[in-house]
Amino acid sequence: MDPVVFDGGDHSCVRLLLELRAFISGLAGGTVVHVIATDPAAPVDLPAWCHLTGHSYLGAVAAAGRPAYALRTIAVPAATNPANPWHRGAGQP
Repeated sequence: MDPVVFDGGDHSCVRLLLELRAFISGLAGGTVVHVIATDPAAPVDLPAWCHLTGHSYLGAVAAAGRPAYALRTIAVPAATNPANPWHRGAGQP
């Protein structure tokens, strides 16, 4: 199966993570997502967010000359704060 592409463009990582969280919420567990993101913090923030939520960070990938990163979704990720996607949601350890 081909990866699903999420184009985060030049969004800051906060907005990128908010939009990415919404985008992948309807995807089946095990789906590979290529995240296009030009924010210089993306190579640090995406692996950390994946670790926080339980998704698997797969690393950098080629995307027509634009920075892109791959992750594999899980069926039931750990919830994050609705306004702060880098913090666990209420009731999460």
